[in-house]
Amino acid sequence: MFVDSHCHLNYKGLVEHQSEVLNRAREAGVGAMLNISTRECEWDDVIGLAERESDVWASVGIHPHEADAHVGVDTAKLVAKAQNPRVIGIGETGLDYYYDHSDRAQQRAGFREHIAASRETGLPLIVHTRDAEADTAEILTDEMGKGAYPGVIHCFTASAEFGRKALDLGLYISISGIVTFKNAKDLQDVARDIPEDRLLIETDSPFLAPVPHRGKSCEPAFVASTAQFIANLRGIKVEELARLSSDNFYRLFSKAVR
Repeated sequence: MFVDSHCHLNYKGLVEHQSEVLNRAREAGVGAMLNISTRECEWDDVIGLAERESDVWASVGIHPHEADAHVGVDTAKLVAKAQNPRVIGIGETGLDYYYDHSDRAQQRAGFREHIAASRETGLPLIVHTRDAEADTAEILTDEMGKGAYPGVIHCFTASAEFGRKALDLGLYISISGIVTFKNAKDLQDVARDIPEDRLLIETDSPFLAPVPHRGKSCEPAFVASTAQFIANLRGIKVEELARLSSDNFYRLFSKAVR
C-alpha cells in the first residue's frame, strides 16, 4: 500500500473528474491520500471530500503565495478549523522567495502562525520552501526552541545541508516525482540517504508528474512510479519502500487511522 502524503484533489485538472482520479489511485495500490489546502476558501471543500471518502484526509493552511490575502488567518483560526476529525495536518505553509507572490515579511509572519497552530494542536506542519532555505531554517529552529512540533518538508528540492538541518530538528522529508527527472541528480542523492524512518512520498498532484508520466496532469496513482524510482535508488524492493513510507506517514500524521 502506498500513501500519497501531499496532493491537491480540489485543484483544476483533478476536481473535474475526482471520482475517476480516486478510483485510479486505489487501483494503483494507494491506500490513503492527504488532500492539502492552500487558501481559506478551499478549507470546506477539502474537508468535505475527506468526510465523504474514508481514504482521503485533509489539511488546513495558507500557501506562502497567498500570505498577503490572508493576513487575518492566525493561529486561533487554524486551530479552530483543525478540530475537525478529518483534518490531520497544518499547511501547507512556509516561504517562497522564487516567485515572491506575497510580501516576504508577511510570509514569515504567517509561517510562524502556522507553527504555533501545529504546536498547539500537535498536528504536523507541512512546509513549503523555495529559494528561502536560510530563513526557513532560521524560523524552524527558532520556533522549535519555543516548544517542539512535528512536521515535514514537502516536495523536497532544497540542498542536502538544509535536509540535514530539517532531520536534526526531527522533521520528515517528502519526495515528489521531481526525483525521477533527468536533471535531479542532487535530489536523487538526498532521496537515497534519507533515514528510512523519516521518508515520505507524494505527488503534489496535479503538478510534477513523474517519469514516465511527464506532460500529463499528475494524480495520486502516479505515486507508485515515484516509489519504484526511489526504491531502485535505495536498492530495496518497492514493496519495502511502500511499507516504510506508509508506516512513517501514520507515525507522523498520528491523527489518521489506517
